[in-house]
Amino acid sequence: MLSRRNVRIKVMQVLYAKNREQEPTTGVKGAVKYYRRMVDDSFKLYLLNLLAFMRVAEYARQDKIRKDGKLRPTEADQEFSAKLANNEALQSLAKNFTLTNAHGRFSLGQHLDADLIRKLYVGFSKTDEYKAYIDQAESNEEDHRNILLELYRFLINNETFISMMEDQFPLWMDDKSLVVGAMKKTIKNLPAEEDFLEAYEPQDETISEFGQELLEKVVDADKELLGIIEPNLKNWDAERVAILDMIILKMAIAEFLYFSSIPAKVTLNEFVEVAKLYSTDKSKDFINGVLDRLLKQLTEQGLVQKKGRGLKEE
Repeated sequence: MLSRRNVRIKVMQVLYAKNREQEPTTGVKGAVKYYRRMVDDSFKLYLLNLLAFMRVAEYARQDKIRKDGKLRPTEADQEFSAKLANNEALQSLAKNFTLTNAHGRFSLGQHLDADLIRKLYVGFSKTDEYKAYIDQAESNEEDHRNILLELYRFLINNETFISMMEDQFPLWMDDKSLVVGAMKKTIKNLPAEEDFLEAYEPQDETISEFGQELLEKVVDADKELLGIIEPNLKNWDAERVAILDMIILKMAIAEFLYFSSIPAKVTLNEFVEVAKLYSTDKSKDFINGVLDRLLKQLTEQGLVQKKGRGLKEE
């Protein structure tokens, strides 16, 4: 689920916390432990989104019970179906042992307030999309998937749902696009296979062989990386450079020097994008200019060695 850009951002956040001398990031081991926790939290956030989504859909059964229990049910009450909860697509998640086990392992159920789940369902039940779905005499697999996608779109734009996520995971907004993308992919592929969760679990190649190694390199070689950067700041005192910009520069140089399988241009472009998302308005151009000079300089010195087909710098 985590791309290299997601991992770069998490490493950057750990390094920023370390720069601010926040307690969990003390030393290399502390920084790595904090990074690992952030990676795990991204997966837990996906699982919590999935569980909340399921709980809201499953509330349709309670709605059915309530309507059936009325003394004077309307015609609409009598015709109401709990198919939002009972369709095969959602049931493939509810009956998935691996998913149920993951939710239990992280005790995610305790984070969901029943009253808030009811409130979210009631809000969704008033939408035109849900009313049209309920009015369908027969619904096929595509209809079920489409209404579940509509439900999730409703949730991620709802303040109650957003607050629910932020209360448990303060970095929800940083991981939102990642989790939303994973959720939409999951829903579009329903009914789910028993092993579907494997595709969303943190992959060691990206998390350890790339992310953790990048973090360790930047921490261990901090002074050396600063020594490379300072002569290329051009009228800028290193102490005047924004903390986040300096961290981005160090990470990019570490990739240039120590990750032979990643094209240097990819590294440069990726960190310019990260600067655009997380730093100041002028950071993008500043980062691009400094890294472009450094890449040329380090390449001329023979320090940027890329291996593999198509990776050799022209």
